[in-house]
Order: sequence, then C-alpha cells, then structure tokens
Amino acid sequence: MSKPAYRRVLVKVSGEALQGSRNFGIDPSFLTAIAKDIAATKALGAEIAVMVGGGNFIRGATTDPSIDRATADQMGMLATVINALALGEAIDKAGVGPRVMSAMQISGFCEPYSRQRGLKHLENGHVVVLGGGTGNPFFTTDTGAALRAAELRCDAMFKATNVDGVYDADPDKKSNAKRFDSLTHDQALAKDLKVMDAAAFALARDAKLPIIVFSIREPGAIAAAFGGKGRFTTVTP
Repeated sequence: MSKPAYRRVLVKVSGEALQGSRNFGIDPSFLTAIAKDIAATKALGAEIAVMVGGGNFIRGATTDPSIDRATADQMGMLATVINALALGEAIDKAGVGPRVMSAMQISGFCEPYSRQRGLKHLENGHVVVLGGGTGNPFFTTDTGAALRAAELRCDAMFKATNVDGVYDADPDKKSNAKRFDSLTHDQALAKDLKVMDAAAFALARDAKLPIIVFSIREPGAIAAAFGGKGRFTTVTP
C-alpha cells in the first residue's frame, strides 16, 4: 500500500449505520464490524477520532412536534452518547484502547470532552470516540464532526454514509444520478448537495479540511478509504 495521504482523521459514523439491518437500535454484528474496521485502520498508522450520530434511536429535528426542538435535540444528544459507549466497548474488544468523551458532562459514564484531553489521547495512541455532538441544540452531528476535526487538528474528515460517494441526487430515487469523484467545498455548497448540512460544509471549508465520503456498508470501508482504495468522493478546500 502506498503511504496514506492522511495521518490523523475523524470518522463520522451515523446512528443509522450502527442500526445495520434493524429498524431501530444497534445491530451487534454491524457494530463489531465497524469496530474491527477502525482497529484495522489504526493498524495502518492512523490516529482516529470517531463522532457518532444518534438517528438509530431519535433524531431531534424530526421528533414529535409537541416536543420543543431544543428539548428534542437534547434527547438526540443523549442517544449519541449511548452509541458512543457501545462503539467504545466494541473497539476495546477489537483490541484498541478507546477513550469515550461526551460534549455534555455525564459523570460516571464517560469523560467530559476537552480539546486538550482529546489531543493527548490521540497522541497516546487511543481512539477517541465522541458523543453529544457539539453539546448544543440546533446543530447536527455532521457539524459537530467538522468542529471536532478542526479542533483536534485532523488532516481529513471521513464521512461514512450509505452510498459510495457524493451524488447530484439521491441514487436510490434517481437511477441516472451523477456521482462525483471529487469536488470542492464551494461546489458542494453551490449545488446544495445533501451529504452534509451547509453549516458542516462551511466549517470544513474554513478549516481547509478535506472530506472523504464513502459507503460504510462495504466491509473494511474505513481502512480502504484511509489507504486510498475503494470508491469514495473527495471534497477538497
């Protein structure tokens, strides 16, 4: 394998990815597969942080409208902490030392996030698993991922999705959707591509942070993307 283009990366894993083939919650087999993929990527020399979503349990923006949006988002942030704890346990079983950190203080469950501690954990060879998003309502975990990637001096953000890159339309709904091998942040914003929200794209652009978009459904997808293999779209500054 040629030398990887990046050393320190943040991988954004959606809650739906942890759901696997289930309609709700966590699929243990898929959780284990993702953890092993992260361990394999670590073995290639990567320093890894992981931001997890919570959509397999609850999505704040689409919760019952009788619940205030800020409260619904807080519920969603708690769901991401559940996923972070589960993924941290699976990564530990895969033989790599995780450090689970939350943007919200949840004493007795995991560490409160701080940039200094996160950097130290990465430097010491741990996988940093991040829950709680940004710790604030009205921000997605994509935005949280871009923020933490910038804070933790990551060389790139890996966006693990259900499709093998960025398309100009939903490929599940349009058979002629065009797939991009590469594009810029400005192009993604101008075309209103939906792989991440505009705030996340804008933050990544300002931080000059490349985004690698690939399908988590492929076995070993994270390690392959880190090694420059497989199918993915690169979104560059």
